[in-house]
Amino acid sequence: MVKITQLTVLDNYCIHLVFNDGCQKTVNFRKFLKEDALTKPLLDPTYFRQVQISDHGRGICWPNGYDVCPDNLRYYLAAVETPKVEQREESLV
Repeated sequence: MVKITQLTVLDNYCIHLVFNDGCQKTVNFRKFLKEDALTKPLLDPTYFRQVQISDHGRGICWPNGYDVCPDNLRYYLAAVETPKVEQREESLV
């Protein structure tokens, strides 16, 4: 079962993720943030940084209920180069 063990919020709507199988990748969420009611709040960088690991590593989520499962994050979303500037880190240990 794929789980997220750590996340780091980076600049430009990127999140660096560490999975329980040792895989690490950075995902840029900008292309998923639109003008719809669920993702529009995430366009505010302060709100975007409120992302958390949810359900004992079984996803990431924001306070408004927008969430992404770890399988999509691990296997299906393309990684981008990890930016050097880190803003906030959360671990699930």
